[in-house]
Amino acid sequence: MFGGTFNPIHFGHLRAAEEVREALGLERIIFMPSCVPPLKSGDLAEGGCRLEMVRLAVRDNPYFEVSDMECRRGEKSYTVTTIEELKEQHPPLEPLFILGVDAFLDIPNWYRPERLIQLCDFIVVSRPPYGVEEILKSPFIEDEGTGRGGETPAVLTLKSGRRVISMNCTPIGISASEIRERLRAGRSIKYLLPETVESYIISNKVYNDLR
Repeated sequence: MFGGTFNPIHFGHLRAAEEVREALGLERIIFMPSCVPPLKSGDLAEGGCRLEMVRLAVRDNPYFEVSDMECRRGEKSYTVTTIEELKEQHPPLEPLFILGVDAFLDIPNWYRPERLIQLCDFIVVSRPPYGVEEILKSPFIEDEGTGRGGETPAVLTLKSGRRVISMNCTPIGISASEIRERLRAGRSIKYLLPETVESYIISNKVYNDLR
């Protein structure tokens, strides 16, 4: 599971997901756009729009899927609730939760973090300017495991006994906030995200009224 606001989804998200899939031999990666993040941003596009942009971005990759689970709820999106629901729907499969280093370090501020780290293993990917070595700053890390990422993913242990698999991905210095800023300034966003997503944003004026 690859969760996030995807506001909008861009090549940084897609490349990280592809590298994780390839390195770990995963059968599929499910992109899970959040509907109403607990800490909602003022320039957050409507959930249905972000869901459609993700669908457009991943439709040509047979290993990528999109889930509207959080958007269907239409309420605040808590990762712990989503993971619990996934485990109930697909026993005995164990979900792996993909997220960036910055998001992983923020987990102590999330809803029921102690419960979350008991539910699943994590795949934590580098995200400029954060490298995977930053993972060790998390209060939930039990030991440093082996390695520091790179070509062979490193495995660390959480205090709950669950694993953290860390990966250094190809550094792509693209951020969703930069894309939104460019749109507000009337600047090009070409080559920062898939053409289908760019066309959807422009045609539907997704960010025109958001500040």
